[in-house]
Amino acid sequence: MQYLAALADTGSFAEAARISHVSQPALSQQVKALEDKLGVRLLERSTTGAILTPIGRSIVSKVRGILGEVRGIEELARSAATGLTGTLRMGTTPTLGPYLLSPIIADLHRAAPGLRLYVREGIPDEQALQVSRGELDVMLGPLPLRGDDLEIEPLFREPLDLVAAVDSPLANGRVEPSALAGQVLLSLDTRHHLHRETREIAEAHGMALSPDYEGTSLDSLHMMAASGLGLTVLPRLYLQSDVGGVSGISVVDVDGWRAHRSVALVWRRGTSMEAAFRVIAAHVQRFARRMLERELG
Repeated sequence: MQYLAALADTGSFAEAARISHVSQPALSQQVKALEDKLGVRLLERSTTGAILTPIGRSIVSKVRGILGEVRGIEELARSAATGLTGTLRMGTTPTLGPYLLSPIIADLHRAAPGLRLYVREGIPDEQALQVSRGELDVMLGPLPLRGDDLEIEPLFREPLDLVAAVDSPLANGRVEPSALAGQVLLSLDTRHHLHRETREIAEAHGMALSPDYEGTSLDSLHMMAASGLGLTVLPRLYLQSDVGGVSGISVVDVDGWRAHRSVALVWRRGTSMEAAFRVIAAHVQRFARRMLERELG
């Protein structure tokens, strides 16, 4: 039927064979086999090409509809093969998901309209356990994440920036690491990966991690730092996002500063949806890297 449609479009056995990526004799034999099966003559053959018979024209109109349905079936099969249909339960950390997932979900919806994402925010270690138990299908979060039955796909490294109120002396020009000694550093509560990373930064630079003012979100850290309560560490994607940003704060330009966190997509090893998760991973990786290439501010 594909060969017959190609002949109808081109009127030439040679051209129909070329666009069908087969030899001319093979195409001719297949069209003849179709005529024999149907018991009717579909084409008037000549040295200059081929012309559809009246019944051939009627059959070609039906053939085009059938081929359209076949393409639809093939697309549906490809979609099912990657698992990009139905509802996926996706976990993410509140220090990442709100500032990265929204535009990615819109991008994924365009690529796979049959896919629905139920997104749940939580603590990474707890969500990794939920993935192991089957309570979540997949999660996006910062490393390290552990689990013998988990497939962990690293996606990108995100800079962690030290920020201060815009009127802080540290916000004007490059500073030496020694200038950070004794500075108060604000963080989230101890359940978050970002707390551990902030604590390590504080220890490395002789800073005082505040025990009295733990933030409940990145926005709360942002506001406390903007008020001059102390310095804090914020992920670059938060600072790049429309819902985060740098209002009231400035990135402290510390000589040699290289703090970062690694982000991964995690799912149960051996799941039948692995192909779907790798497609999602590629979308997240591509978008995050493009976002991180932008200038800050």
